[in-house]
Amino acid sequence: MARIKIDLPAQFGFSTTIPIRIQDVNYGGHVGNDAILSIMHEARMQFLQHAGYKELDHEAGTGLIMADVAVTYKGEGFHGDIFTVEVAAGEYSAFGFELFYQLTTQRNGQTITIATAKTGMVCFDYNARKVMKLPAGMKMALESPGAQG
Repeated sequence: MARIKIDLPAQFGFSTTIPIRIQDVNYGGHVGNDAILSIMHEARMQFLQHAGYKELDHEAGTGLIMADVAVTYKGEGFHGDIFTVEVAAGEYSAFGFELFYQLTTQRNGQTITIATAKTGMVCFDYNARKVMKLPAGMKMALESPGAQG
């Protein structure tokens, strides 16, 4: 069976911590795949804010919409874990970019990789309901998050 392979960037320019809540745990006793997507969403919002942006009110009326997502699960997360989520932007196109994620936790003195992921983000005008070009200022801010904010 073919497996998804995500080529992560060599460096991540942003990192945040997110504690695992009881509602993030599924019937298997570990963090569920739906919770991983929610954790990625929270990390993405923090990353964008750190770069001086939000998903819905960007320069020139440009918002963002997720076009695709890929996640590879590497380990189990549990209630009480604190995930470190690293985020980096890359693979820019005329209309968007990829966001890369690495989710880890510390347990028993070891760093455990929980998941790696990427989301395809497309610039989108929510009023006109159409794709827009990636503003140059946004690209510059995402390449070095924090320089704007």
